[in-house]
Amino acid sequence: MDKAKIVVVGSSNTDMIIKVPRIPKPGETILGGKFLSAAGGKGANQAVAAARAGGSVSFIARVGEDMFGDKAVEGFIADKINVDYIIKDKKAPSGVAEIFVDDEGENSIAVASGANLNLSPQDIIKAKNVISSSDILVMQLEIPLETVNAAAQIANECGVKVILNPAPAQPLDDSLFQNLTILTPNESESELLTGILVKDEKSAEQAARVLIAKGVDTVIVTMGSKGALLVTADVSEMIPGYKVEAVDATAAGDVFNGALSVALAEKKSLKNGLRFANAAAALSVTKLGAQPSAPQREDVEKLLWN
Repeated sequence: MDKAKIVVVGSSNTDMIIKVPRIPKPGETILGGKFLSAAGGKGANQAVAAARAGGSVSFIARVGEDMFGDKAVEGFIADKINVDYIIKDKKAPSGVAEIFVDDEGENSIAVASGANLNLSPQDIIKAKNVISSSDILVMQLEIPLETVNAAAQIANECGVKVILNPAPAQPLDDSLFQNLTILTPNESESELLTGILVKDEKSAEQAARVLIAKGVDTVIVTMGSKGALLVTADVSEMIPGYKVEAVDATAAGDVFNGALSVALAEKKSLKNGLRFANAAAALSVTKLGAQPSAPQREDVEKLLWN
């Protein structure tokens, strides 16, 4: 079987991570944290996750002409990701994220976007050939919205499925929804997009129905360890998650989306694709760091079958 062809359009960051007993309050200093640096950025995380899940991945992004950008590209090449469409930006540094992770695995993140904010619709137009020949386009919201809109429109016109993870949460134009195949918000993102407080499966379905009414074919509300709620015009079903000991939730959503894209491009059903994505996301929270936590396909399949 040919490998699933996935194109990811999005951000690349270097994550500076401090493991602390709890997230500091405003004005508070907490000593004794453990520090590490890891490759991150929601787009890059999704690209790496898709590649390790078995996809043939191309990544469209911008990084700075600096050591962070060079190291990021080296990592993508090591994961056999096509880097032909990664642009070295002469005017902006590579993106950087500062991340606190507490003992429960919860996190608090601040991002200096740098070159990510210069990824433009013109960059997407230049990459039209690789988008049009892919099975699925995956995106997030750490790049300009006009760029997201341009990529979604090109993919839709070419008959390519589009998965959008609407994170970090922000309002979206109604015109974008009509170019999306699958939208994957979490509870808080669902609330921001619809105004409905999502606190359980019932309210999650209500929010999803609002989004489907805007033109999205399928909405998947990710609900952490509970799993993911699959909602289409005809279906509403919770696909349970996997119980694991969480160390760091950073990038769990990115790993979910990357793995989901591969499963669906391989023609798995939505339900089986979600089981695969849930397993990948569960494994990711058992390790510290964003891209270091993205599991290999054999490990995902092992969890699925156990």
